[in-house]
Amino acid sequence: MIITRVTSGEDGRAGIDAALVGRLIAAQFPQWRDLPVRPVAVDGWDNRTYRLGGDMSVRLPTAAGYVPAVEKENTWLPLLAPHLPVPVPQVLAEGEPGEGYPYPWSVRGWLDGETAMTPDRVGDLTGFAVALGGFLLALQSVDPAGGPAAGAHSFQRGAPPAYYDAETRAALAALDGLVDTAKATAVWEAALAADFTGPPVWFHGDIAGGNLLVSGGRLAAVLDFGTSGVGDPACDLVIAWTLFSGRSRAAFRDTVAQDRPAWARARGWALWKALISMRQFRTTDQDLAAAHARVIAEVLADAEGGRSAGASVAGG
Repeated sequence: MIITRVTSGEDGRAGIDAALVGRLIAAQFPQWRDLPVRPVAVDGWDNRTYRLGGDMSVRLPTAAGYVPAVEKENTWLPLLAPHLPVPVPQVLAEGEPGEGYPYPWSVRGWLDGETAMTPDRVGDLTGFAVALGGFLLALQSVDPAGGPAAGAHSFQRGAPPAYYDAETRAALAALDGLVDTAKATAVWEAALAADFTGPPVWFHGDIAGGNLLVSGGRLAAVLDFGTSGVGDPACDLVIAWTLFSGRSRAAFRDTVAQDRPAWARARGWALWKALISMRQFRTTDQDLAAAHARVIAEVLADAEGGRSAGASVAGG
């Protein structure tokens, strides 16, 4: 299921187009000035991505709020990469504002694969769930010393979900009659009550199908560490309801081996995102609103079923 807004590779969004990227490359990295620049087929929202030649990409933030992620990724991706079981973006060059573009940007190595936006793009979904769980465990095992503590740069991923309490309750009020707000409120309040008491660890912050590359039906790479940091990893469990179900969800739960409070917070993160997105798109994009409604239903059914998301692991 799609839970993050993505766009086609249509040129010009956020004032960024291939011509601008070409000028930036020519001015700052003339060794690549003759390489073709073209939009990618499926683009993210926080950043624009362009293919540069055959084996590189250019990544440019679309607004000032996404700028802190540039330096963070430039600093930490090279340090995280050796500890992870699949490739992550390799930073090749760091660009500066110029040619009328006001933000820092980067050139990266190109990673092959297609995004895992829907289950049918993945061959063995259960095996994929285990591989993704293994990736998250490896990320959490990286020494967090000096890492960026969860906060504004991570859009509060890795921090308590209470930061989004007012926004969540406003969405619940707006969607009354369209979702079971009584059950949703109970799930949200359970998330608020489930304090994180463990040591802070590395989290990705946006484990969604659009940031996972698949090749040959297997997890091939993990993209977009812009919301990463050090804190509570519960936010990385949301994909349990947005991509996985049945056996694959159970395999993911068993692999990541988180306790009941972590899964309560994870349901809160999933519910917050799905509620605010359903509210946003219900009058403008019925298909996208319906996708988020399905996530809400999955989360509520999971909470109500008595089969707590961490029940099969130690501490569950």
